[in-house]
Amino acid sequence: MKDKKDKMEWKEKRVSLGNAIIIGAVISAVGFVLGLNWNNWFGGFSTYLGGEKNLSLDQSELDEVYNKLAETYNGEINNEVLTEGAKKGMVEAVGDVYTVYMDAKESADYTDALHGNVGAGIGVEMGLRDGYVRVLRVLPDNPALKAGIMIGDIFYKIDGEEVYTWSSSDIAKKLKGEPGTEVVVTMARNGKEVEFKMQREEINNVSFYTKYDGKTAIITVLRFDNNTGTGIQKEVEGFKDKGIEKVILDLRGNGGGYVSAAQDLLSLWLDGEVMLIQKSAHFGEEKMSTASGKASLKDMKTIVLVNGSTASASEITAAALKEYGKAKIVGTKTYGKGVVQKMYNLSGGGMLKVTTAEWLTPRSNSINGEGVTPDVEIENTSEDINKMRDPQMDKAKAL
Repeated sequence: MKDKKDKMEWKEKRVSLGNAIIIGAVISAVGFVLGLNWNNWFGGFSTYLGGEKNLSLDQSELDEVYNKLAETYNGEINNEVLTEGAKKGMVEAVGDVYTVYMDAKESADYTDALHGNVGAGIGVEMGLRDGYVRVLRVLPDNPALKAGIMIGDIFYKIDGEEVYTWSSSDIAKKLKGEPGTEVVVTMARNGKEVEFKMQREEINNVSFYTKYDGKTAIITVLRFDNNTGTGIQKEVEGFKDKGIEKVILDLRGNGGGYVSAAQDLLSLWLDGEVMLIQKSAHFGEEKMSTASGKASLKDMKTIVLVNGSTASASEITAAALKEYGKAKIVGTKTYGKGVVQKMYNLSGGGMLKVTTAEWLTPRSNSINGEGVTPDVEIENTSEDINKMRDPQMDKAKAL
């Protein structure tokens, strides 16, 4: 009876989450229409939305809302805050979860995280999945792994404060702190609340690492940053001396990063071949190919591990290796993020991360919303994780 009650209580919280999202959307819309001095900043901002096109909006209704607010609001109005709210609201109104406006602080934090400069925390990678911010990867040799936090856990509370309606960036800020300070994190797992007490530590946040099992090299790629592909290329140079006969490329929980890093990585298997096709309403069709003369692994037996948190640049990698017959894909269907974002630095230190194109596999297949289907489908269940079993890895080693 208790398990049933716990699940019912969490289901009620899920309904509350839906209401919170609606409220958040209303607040964003209000921020949008309160755009003071629209002309001053929109002229420069519009170039990022349409290149050379001369875009404009009917501002009369926006002016009407602002003027009425300025004339009647019983309190002080901060023009800078309204302007930032207008920028955020406009971008959110596009309705694309991957198109985001970040202010100067958010932009700096995002850039740091992309390059692994995360400071002191608990050592997890997180992202929005099915309406909740979930753990996508537990980083090695960090507090979260030692405490028992698992992939798929939903962030519910931090230090007693409910955070399940927060963005991943806001949760990340809450988790950061001085090394040695305590943080209490409550996760939702299988409809129940699970509490973890940890000491924050400086995060060991490499983008990839390699382990060796006999004549098999296991390359785990956590994210694609500027140095990931070239770093793995350098690691591979030693494979011949080690007598490596097989590679397992572990992309599970890899949420993506720079496509150029995936290009560097794929160049180890694909010799100057098309790795993806980009289609854009603004920029037309473009094919991206790997480098020539670096494919030292083109004849190497290769297994790629994927799961539901494998997304974006890591899906590009898995799809290309699968379609060229360079690797067998093992695990569960990937996330299905087949769109490309570009980042534009804006005046005042802000950044616009905007979806500019859809990417297709080398055979012109779309994976957006579909994912990459493994050649060998096998799950890692919660029980497997709890008992430190990894049937996906076991299968990869056996193939």
